[in-house]
Amino acid sequence: MPFVNVNRIMNNAEKNFKVAAIQMVSSTRVDDNLRQASDLIAQAAQAGAQLLALPEYFCFMGHKDTDKLALKEEPGNGPIQSFLADQARQHGIWLVGGSLPLDNDDPERIFNTSLVYDPSGKQVARYDKVHLFGFRKGQESYDESISIRPGLNAPQVLDTPFGRVGLSICYDLRFPEFFRAMGHVNLIVLPAAFTYTTGSAHWDILLRARAIENQCYVLAPAQGGKHENGRRTWGHSVLIDPWGEVLAQVDQDPGIAVGTLSLDRIADVRASLPALKHRTM
Repeated sequence: MPFVNVNRIMNNAEKNFKVAAIQMVSSTRVDDNLRQASDLIAQAAQAGAQLLALPEYFCFMGHKDTDKLALKEEPGNGPIQSFLADQARQHGIWLVGGSLPLDNDDPERIFNTSLVYDPSGKQVARYDKVHLFGFRKGQESYDESISIRPGLNAPQVLDTPFGRVGLSICYDLRFPEFFRAMGHVNLIVLPAAFTYTTGSAHWDILLRARAIENQCYVLAPAQGGKHENGRRTWGHSVLIDPWGEVLAQVDQDPGIAVGTLSLDRIADVRASLPALKHRTM
C-alpha cells in the first residue's frame, strides 16, 4: 500500500463537517424521483449538511432489469446529471449522486455509476460499480450482470474539506479488501438499494464492520420501502462513526439522516487503538 501522510490529511481538513444520507423510495418515473430527491436535498441543506449523498438508483427503479437501458446517459451529458450539478450549485454542497445509468460500448448493459459534484456544480469524481449483486433464494432472485457492466476502475477516493472520501456502491459492502485498497480515508460513502431479505440480516453489521476496521465514518444512503415495481428495500440509511456507533438513522420511507463528522473523534479512535499502524499486509 502506498504511503499516505495521515497527519497531513487531518491537519488540512475541517475539524467538524456535517453530512446527510438521503433515503428514498424511488418509482418508475424519473421526474417524480427527481422531485422527491430535490425536496430531500433541500431539507438536508437547510439542516446544515455540507456533503449529501443520494441512494443507489435514486432516479429510477424499473419493472425489469433492462428498463434502465432506456434512460442511460452519455458521460457529462443528460437530464439526470444536469439535475445533480444544478442541485450542488444551488445549495452550495458536495453532492454524491447515488447512482445512475451511464452508457458504454456494450449496448446491452450500462455502468451503474456514482458521480460527485462540488459546491460549484462541477463533477469531481466518478465511480462505476465493480461488484455486481447476485442472489437466489426461493422465489426471490437478482442478477445485476444482466443489465450492468462491472466497472474497470479501482476504488475511487477524492479530496474534500473533511479530507479523503472513498466511494462505493451497495454490494461492494461485502468485500472488505475493496475498502482497504482505498488507503486511509476519513469517510466512506455507500449508496445502496439493499433488498429487505439481505438488509435485515447483514446491513447493520457489515456497515459497522467497515467503519470499525477502517477507523473512519461511514455514510450509507439507501432505498427504503415498498416500490411500485413490487420490490421491497431495507432502508435504514445511516451515519456510523469510527468506533462503530450509529449517529443518525432513518428506518423506512423517505427521510434524511444528518450528523456531524469530527476529526477529533477519528484521531481519538486511531490513537487509542492504532490498528491501521499495526497492519503488516
